[in-house]
Amino acid sequence: MKAGITVMILIVLINCGLKLENTFAINFKADIIIYGGTSAAITAAVEAVQSGKTVLVVSPDTNLGGLSSGGLGFTDTGDKSTIGGLSREFYHRVWLHYNDSSAWKWQKHSEYGNKGQGTVAMDGENRTMWIFEPHVAEQIFEDLVAENKITVLRNEWLDRENGVVIKDRKIVSITTLSGKTFSGKMFIDATYEGDLMAAAGVSYHVGREACSVYGETWNGIQSQAKHHGHYFKDPIDPYKTPGKPESGLLYGISPEPVAPNCTGDNKIQAYCFRLCMSNHPDNRVPFPKPENYDPANYELLARVFDAGWREWFGKFDMIPNRKTDTNNHGPFSSDFIGMNYDYPEASYERRKQIIKEHQDYQKGLLYFVSNDPLVPQEVRDKMQNWGLAKDEFTDNGNWPHQLYIRESRRMIGKYVTTENDVLAKSEVPEPVGMGSYAMDSHNVQRYVTSDGFVQNEGDVGVEPHSPYSISYGSIVPKIEECTNLLVPVCVSSSHIAYGSIRMEPVFMILGQSAAVAAGLAIDKKIALQKISYTELKEKLIKKGQKLSLSDL
Repeated sequence: MKAGITVMILIVLINCGLKLENTFAINFKADIIIYGGTSAAITAAVEAVQSGKTVLVVSPDTNLGGLSSGGLGFTDTGDKSTIGGLSREFYHRVWLHYNDSSAWKWQKHSEYGNKGQGTVAMDGENRTMWIFEPHVAEQIFEDLVAENKITVLRNEWLDRENGVVIKDRKIVSITTLSGKTFSGKMFIDATYEGDLMAAAGVSYHVGREACSVYGETWNGIQSQAKHHGHYFKDPIDPYKTPGKPESGLLYGISPEPVAPNCTGDNKIQAYCFRLCMSNHPDNRVPFPKPENYDPANYELLARVFDAGWREWFGKFDMIPNRKTDTNNHGPFSSDFIGMNYDYPEASYERRKQIIKEHQDYQKGLLYFVSNDPLVPQEVRDKMQNWGLAKDEFTDNGNWPHQLYIRESRRMIGKYVTTENDVLAKSEVPEPVGMGSYAMDSHNVQRYVTSDGFVQNEGDVGVEPHSPYSISYGSIVPKIEECTNLLVPVCVSSSHIAYGSIRMEPVFMILGQSAAVAAGLAIDKKIALQKISYTELKEKLIKKGQKLSLSDL
């Protein structure tokens, strides 16, 4: 009888035009509210629980793990001794998975071995593994959530216009587009975009700073930098009809002249999808032809092949079970150069368009190289051995859920990490983690040189002399802006320094440190900027974090 009455009430409410989601209590509370579904978000959530705090993960993503489960299985590690705490725990769990014979479905364990290009796949001595399949990573994140009884609300998108309530420089609550409101003592923005940070009124930067801003050498425009080989090594004509500027530029080439070196701009490094491919006949799907496919978009690549370039397969990095983590490689590849400038500040709808444009470009690229007669026969023949991995991203047409947002907003926080910190030219205050990878920026623009040929600009790779520390001040805002927000992904750093920090192991490291700091601030009932670094350091060391060279 009671059930019948409840149904009747619901029917009346619906007939009155009320939204059920706004009719019942949809207010949530926890000590720590984490916005994001990235590897940093899950690591922060695990730490929050293990520190005795209540936590809610408010995730716009349905699939957890960000790039770590989104195709980037060939981990960019640098010096692995810098990776401690829960970040190392993740890679230990990968190692455990692949030590089970059942994990090797499409090849024998012995056939894979330690085949890494500069990255040891399995480190038996340290019980870690650094190369893995996407679904394995996603399952590990799901296991961490389940084991720690973490509540994750998925497909919840921050109301960026009106969804952040602030009082006395503290975030009181955030509301998502579905109408759910989340109140907490501390908030962590663990997204690649920094949407919560921006909506909270925290200062940030998009694009490249001029070298003069922070006294750097490798920031801003770097047309002379050719560190990775992702540039045109041969003179390639940029015009639709060679030698005739009046015919117009080939697709993807900007008509803007390149500015002087070290000049700042609002452009950002290129995005792409890190694809998981397979060369096993029983586990590959032919590369699909996008509906709006236009072979003219890839004419420039055909000219690169005509010039003798044959490095197309150079970044088909092998991961277990005859699959790849396929990354950008060469002058014309999966990076959709110059097509993402508006992404950081774009609306959700515009971002969806940008993601779709990147997907169509990359699908078209694969179809072109596999089928177009302008591509050398030997390249097309070899491509017939490859396809998308049938057993990955099965709910998304075997395509990664996550676009590689290499860089978006970057906070201007209490401390700004610059290349001078990365290159050990300055002493880093109050470290909460370490980085060690090269300052790595992919290309930012494609233009016509003064000689009338096409060239890429923005590809920089500068190795640090040794691992370096990352300051606590780089994950917290200025105290006058917000006192209860931590930002472990869109950290406070210059463009070129972020090129080193922006690695998934580092995001997990900073996610854990952010949660430890949040817990300490809650216990002391003080602003994040006023916690005792001595106490924070002691807690981080106990958690297995590596903070400086003396810890290695």
